Amino acid sequence: MSLKAPAEPDRLAASNNPASSDSPPPTASSAPDEPRSLRIEDWLTVIVMAALALITFANVIVRYFTQSSFAWTEEISVFLMIVLALVAGSAAVARDRHIRIEFFSESGSANRRRKLAQLGALLVALLFTLIAVLSIRTLYDDYRFEETSPGIGVPVWWYTMWLPILSIAIALRAIGLFIRRTRQPDVEYLVDTTEGSSSVAGDKQP
Repeated sequence: MSLKAPAEPDRLAASNNPASSDSPPPTASSAPDEPRSLRIEDWLTVIVMAALALITFANVIVRYFTQSSFAWTEEISVFLMIVLALVAGSAAVARDRHIRIEFFSESGSANRRRKLAQLGALLVALLFTLIAVLSIRTLYDDYRFEETSPGIGVPVWWYTMWLPILSIAIALRAIGLFIRRTRQPDVEYLVDTTEGSSSVAGDKQP
């Protein structure tokens, strides 16, 4: 009586099921940690980019057929591009995807790397809090002096009011990133940052 005979079906089943032998062991996190509320920034980005595309397309069509363009398109387009930059910046802060010097941010121990990430998040929060405070003063001056835009003559504070709002949003995203990095253990932080950098590298491939 052979003791190796019962092991043959298990070996055949393992060979017929490559997922059981080739599947990697589970990690601490399957995707980089990010808040679910980032859908707000994602949808705002889509809406603003769609509006920019429609305005530009309409301006090109009108200029082609009438040899003149809409007077308000440049003013609205500049405003939408500024909003797009701030909204995308908020999403990048929450996802921890802003540019950095990898020699410093990805070298050393996990504790050192997390401390640098926390310092960067605090500096971003401080910067955009300062921008929000200063832009509130600008907003008040535009409202008090009743300044109007040169293109279509609407009150300028209709545009400047969004700068403190979006700056505060970026500062809050930076504070949220700081809290998440503080609560993460070393292993989870390393897995999070490794998967985030690998996904960015994959996006850059043609």
